[in-house]
Amino acid sequence: MWTNQPAWLAKSSVCSRFLYLIMFQFINDLHGLISPPAPGTPLPLILLGKSKNALLSTFLFLDQIVWLGRTGVYKNKERTELIGRISLFCWLGSSVCTTLVETGEIGRLSVSIKKLEKELKNTDKHKNEQYQSKVQKSNQRSLALVKTILDIGVAVGLLQLAPKRITPRVTGGLGFVTSLISCYQLLPSPPKTKTS
Repeated sequence: MWTNQPAWLAKSSVCSRFLYLIMFQFINDLHGLISPPAPGTPLPLILLGKSKNALLSTFLFLDQIVWLGRTGVYKNKERTELIGRISLFCWLGSSVCTTLVETGEIGRLSVSIKKLEKELKNTDKHKNEQYQSKVQKSNQRSLALVKTILDIGVAVGLLQLAPKRITPRVTGGLGFVTSLISCYQLLPSPPKTKTS
């Protein structure tokens, strides 16, 4: 598929993709790696979050070498395949870390919501902005958790770690669902309605 492209087209597509991933996603994860954590975050969640950022940055960097190999710019096919597997393992590790982080954060939000519910016992909690904000964050993290679990399935399928259970068809289906969730997450949030 890629070998039939003209050399100039292959190189230009590589450059554009490289710049996009390196300048945006790669740098964003590096920024998350070095930026200070939110106050009050437990140490295990901080370490898991930093591990996730480090693994995802490594995946994005190694994926560029794999892309260079697929376009024919990098000629060593065996090394490209090895780097491809290593990058997928980094993505798998990052997804596992993300799953644990999201689970921990959902637990923290759940405790916070229950505490707030007790404080708002005699009032309508659904009109409280702080309560609505926490519930919305919990819903967003729950959706992110579902997506990350599906991402783990995709990574396992691509690495063929469970070929009998996660077939190429199942892997494709999981990837399609995660893409839909990603598109949904990119949608702008609905405007807040002011309660009288």
